[in-house]
Amino acid sequence: MVKLSDEYIQKVIVNGNVEHNQTIQLNPYDEKWPALFEREKERILKILKDKALMIEHIGSTSVPGLMAKPIIDILLVVEDAGKEEDYMDDLCRHGYILRVREPDFENHHMFKGPDTDIHLHVFSKGSKEIEKYLLFRNYLRYHADARKLYENTKKELAKKTWKYVQNYADAKSEVVQKILSDAIQENKTNQE
Repeated sequence: MVKLSDEYIQKVIVNGNVEHNQTIQLNPYDEKWPALFEREKERILKILKDKALMIEHIGSTSVPGLMAKPIIDILLVVEDAGKEEDYMDDLCRHGYILRVREPDFENHHMFKGPDTDIHLHVFSKGSKEIEKYLLFRNYLRYHADARKLYENTKKELAKKTWKYVQNYADAKSEVVQKILSDAIQENKTNQE
């Protein structure tokens, strides 16, 4: 994973405050997070219907017992994330706000929710990022040692002041990559 430059971060932010300039708030795991995800999933399905090919709860709030920023991360898979007309207008009409547009990163788009603190990450069917998100989540769910390593890393980094939240995410990259490598290796072993 590559550290993103300030220029790149500023370029891909479409709406909202670009700079964070503070520490990161981490909360203990909240049993309400899965229910908040389910509510958003149902709303997105009503809006996009069969255009939503997959909707998954990802990120730290999807891992029971893991401290997290109190933001529900959701993975939405559409046929082609580059064809914004297939989903963006419908989402925006229902209060979702496009925050990030990254055409050079698998056409990733990220929306904020209308009334719940979420990050809705949109990728195209077949994106290599989909499997990474799901492998990482599932590995953390079933491996207490990896969960503890990740949580301890997050706690230490959260104490620092970060110009951009993305800088905090980038600082976790080495640990994320290690856990993801372990998850990929385990997945390969299980398939043999």
